Amino acid sequence: MSADLQRSVLIYDGDCSFCRAWVDFWRSLTGDKIEYLAFQSASERFPDLSLEDCRKAVQFITPEGRFPGAEGVFRFLATVPGYRWLFWVYRFVPGFAALASFGYKFIANHRSPAWRFSHALWGDRIEVPTYHTAAELFSRALAIIYAIAFISFGLQARGLVGSDGILPLNEFLASVQRQFGNAGMWKLPTLFWWGSNDLTVLSITWTGVALSLVSLLTKAQSRWQKIIFIVLWAYYLSIVNAGQVFMSFQWDWLLVEAGFLAIFLHPARTRVWLFRWLIFRLMLESGAVKLLSGDTSWRSLTALNFHYETQPLPTPLAWYAHLAPAWFQTISVCLVFAVELIVPFLMLAPRRIRHFAGIATIGFQILIFLTGNYTFFNLLTISLCLFLFDDSFFARLKIAQKVNVSSGPNRFVTAAVWSVVGFLSAVELGATAGHLPTSMATAAQTISQFGFVNHYGLFAVMTTQRMEIQVEGSQDGQTWEPYLFHYKPGPLNRRLPWVEPLQPRLDWQMWFAALSNARDNPWFIRMMVGLLRGSKPIAALLQQTPFSGTTPKYVRATIYQYHFTSWDERRKTGNYWKREIKGLYFPVVSLREGQ
Repeated sequence: MSADLQRSVLIYDGDCSFCRAWVDFWRSLTGDKIEYLAFQSASERFPDLSLEDCRKAVQFITPEGRFPGAEGVFRFLATVPGYRWLFWVYRFVPGFAALASFGYKFIANHRSPAWRFSHALWGDRIEVPTYHTAAELFSRALAIIYAIAFISFGLQARGLVGSDGILPLNEFLASVQRQFGNAGMWKLPTLFWWGSNDLTVLSITWTGVALSLVSLLTKAQSRWQKIIFIVLWAYYLSIVNAGQVFMSFQWDWLLVEAGFLAIFLHPARTRVWLFRWLIFRLMLESGAVKLLSGDTSWRSLTALNFHYETQPLPTPLAWYAHLAPAWFQTISVCLVFAVELIVPFLMLAPRRIRHFAGIATIGFQILIFLTGNYTFFNLLTISLCLFLFDDSFFARLKIAQKVNVSSGPNRFVTAAVWSVVGFLSAVELGATAGHLPTSMATAAQTISQFGFVNHYGLFAVMTTQRMEIQVEGSQDGQTWEPYLFHYKPGPLNRRLPWVEPLQPRLDWQMWFAALSNARDNPWFIRMMVGLLRGSKPIAALLQQTPFSGTTPKYVRATIYQYHFTSWDERRKTGNYWKREIKGLYFPVVSLREGQ
């Protein structure tokens, strides 16, 4: 061996495409710390080195000696930042060294197939991925989604939680205070503890809109953008916790969680994995709950026979999708399970497979977007998928960008965030599977209202009948006139709406109310009383009230079962819906004199 060895040397087969590609990758990580030398030109420096040994296995030469094959690879990895733990595993995990040696020999004896396999997974060049473009695009997308969410709530805030709305915020916070005392501020984290009147609610909401637009124009990942993201996260978390039943949707908590991670957004790979982990959990849990719920329509692959008709707010394309043949609906359910149960694991795979997973998930979200009004949920999910694509992918699309980051990642912050996310993720996945230790559940519940990690899974149980509540008013108790909502089914010939990415939250809540009875929905009773009292903020949530300038003396609610019309029925009547009355949902009520 050479006696003047100044640094460790990795000797490899220079004629092997597989070896050259991976040596280029490792060289990009180690720089000048390690010398890389093809064995075809190593004989002068290392005359004692057998060419036959070099053809069989890589040789790693250090001042301590020469290490061939698997041992050489793992000793080499001990010098590579971020991979040193693998050498510890090689040395101390029983059986791993033997397994690694077998795997190395297998690949060494099949290097041509190994190169084809490697090329299929990573492409022509294996390189350390960067995510500057994904981080830049996500920052902009999140700012837009925040603006949409704040605007949507701001337009409805007074009617939903205002002082003359359905569930006044000041009354809600007073109730929490009475029940929990000072601990209520911890159990329900919201800025509205310091002010809950209408002006405060609207101020925070519309300031959130303004800051979202400022963030859109601010340099991505700059200190100012991070500060704005902190404020936006605190503002939206406050609205979600204070919005009660009207802000209890999974996409609201998804925005809170994504917004929290965005505070720590950095193109460093460890933090990109936080977002990748979020989209993985979101999709996997959505598929898992469908099977774990025991719902027969999912297990029999018939769920989509009902979905398009019974979902909260169908789009115009939902009517056509509902009329597709049964075989198409069955295949569609199979594709849903594939995207939600198989594709998430591909998100953790090498780059080309990961790109496929991203494209498949985005395509799935577009189909949902086209057939159902799910607010900003699809946009946010697609935005999270950006972290499945590295800069080389965007370079091919000619939209790659370089983002200058002022400093490297803070390892302590990264470790702290990963610790919190990891623990809470384990809790959520355990809860999904139905196995959760009491101590973990208690600890997670303590901080769950901050929305760091949440549980996801839409349509665990498929609704197979569409029930619709019709609110009616009367002046004499004999003649009843309907209140019209903006978007939920009412008139049979009204066109199906496009309303996403905004969310008419009262319309949505009426869909949930129809799944049970009025006693289970106290907010519904309060809405009916508000209509009797002539609440203008509540009336503003509706498209049309039957009594112009006056309030009704009586209100009631009937319930109907709605169905999509067939091709022939629509051609004859022009109606999208047909319905049959099922009875009284809410009895006739009126206000006592003086109320």
